[in-house]
Amino acid sequence: MPDPSETVNFTTAGTADVTRDHGCLPDWQTGDLPEPLPFTLRNILRTIGPGAILLAGSIGGGEWIAGPMVAVNYGSGILWIASVAIFLQMIFNLEAIRYTLYSGEPIVTGIMRLTPGSRFWAAFYIVMGVIQLATPAMALGCANVLFAAAANREPVAADSTVLLWISYFIMACTVLVLLSGKSIEKVLERLSWAMVLFIFSFLIVANVLFVPLEVWIRTATGFLMPQPLPADVDVMLLAVFAATAGSGGLGNLAISNLSRDKGLGMGAWMGSFGGVLASDHAELATIGRVFRVTSENLRRWSIWWKYSLLDQTVLWGMGCVLGMLLNVNLAVSIVPTGTKLPGYSAGAFQAQYMAEHLWHGFWALCLVNGFWILFSTQLGNIDVLTRIVADIGWSGWPRLQKMASSRLYARLLLGFATLGIVVLSFGENALSLFKVLGVFAGPILTIGAFQILRINTRFLPQEIHPPMWRRFALVACGLFYGAISIASLLSLFMDKT
Repeated sequence: MPDPSETVNFTTAGTADVTRDHGCLPDWQTGDLPEPLPFTLRNILRTIGPGAILLAGSIGGGEWIAGPMVAVNYGSGILWIASVAIFLQMIFNLEAIRYTLYSGEPIVTGIMRLTPGSRFWAAFYIVMGVIQLATPAMALGCANVLFAAAANREPVAADSTVLLWISYFIMACTVLVLLSGKSIEKVLERLSWAMVLFIFSFLIVANVLFVPLEVWIRTATGFLMPQPLPADVDVMLLAVFAATAGSGGLGNLAISNLSRDKGLGMGAWMGSFGGVLASDHAELATIGRVFRVTSENLRRWSIWWKYSLLDQTVLWGMGCVLGMLLNVNLAVSIVPTGTKLPGYSAGAFQAQYMAEHLWHGFWALCLVNGFWILFSTQLGNIDVLTRIVADIGWSGWPRLQKMASSRLYARLLLGFATLGIVVLSFGENALSLFKVLGVFAGPILTIGAFQILRINTRFLPQEIHPPMWRRFALVACGLFYGAISIASLLSLFMDKT
């Protein structure tokens, strides 16, 4: 990776530069795009990584919870929605990264440059982010599976106090992990690679041992061949499924923050959020840095773009599809069709079946796998919320720049963890909290898709504008999630009337 300490001359727009449209925030500095590592297999593995973090944070929602619930309740023919959702979110992610490769800024900072101004969009995304991700659904899910693994049974209402204390412990663990390390992105990346490898290894072995060939074919067909939706489909659950089949709203925006912290493109000159418990971490720059449009910089751009394409298409996109396929395969081959699964019962069904038919140790092993799936998602969710809000404050409120960016991140993290503990104390069940996470993802993806299209065609130079088919895909993303959001709101209104 390029060395951020390398001496580079950056200038602000002046007489030597063409007047730039920089929107509602200060103008960027101008320099040269750093030289990427040569495009080889070894360097691909060294350079990609944000996709692994996003995948680890994605697999606990749609893949382990919503996907199996939908497939068991309504059949595998509904899985084409996941294919559409993951593809549209992949385009969303890549176009968010496009802005970061050019400017070094996360896409949420680009959004703050749009009319009606930075404070308006800051308030909007902070409110939406808190509503969506401050509810620690996955921490309570972790408590459920840990309790089941230890007690050899599913928890009941009388176990609520024990579950609550386990959830508090999970929240404390996530805070400690995110406050350690010189770069939070690097800590997350290493943990994510380890968790993804463990989760997929278990799922592949379990699928090979338990899933008949006809189930593999039926599930794969459900991804590829659209079928009509069942008449009795739960629209709210469908909205959650469509959102969490990928990264679910705020997580899609955060991929550009992670790319910046990884040092991709102009992000190499920006620094990153560091853990307050670590020392000597790079400080975060307060203003973006764009590159001059030269033949040399465009050559470098094409290589950085190749790395990002692999990170999002192969690592994240195919990882989401494979995770959904393996989890749904296992669920529909074990859980009787039409079973109304409450909460996290899909994992318990699978664990019990495998324990009874092959080896009793599968009970604990399957639930431990479920724990890592849910813990990785909880870790990703609270980091996403914290880094989005921290970047909004860092870009939009100059007073906050007087403190170290690591301290800003740490204070917000502790605040959101405290808020999560308060939410847990109200006694909501894990599935109810998870539905909140999924329902509010739709509006974020709807509005964000149109904003990214505007940003990339307004602020980026013509030479690196998204091609026309990607622009249409962003519009399709906005319309798709807009329709789902409207349908879920209508469903909620009709249920209450």
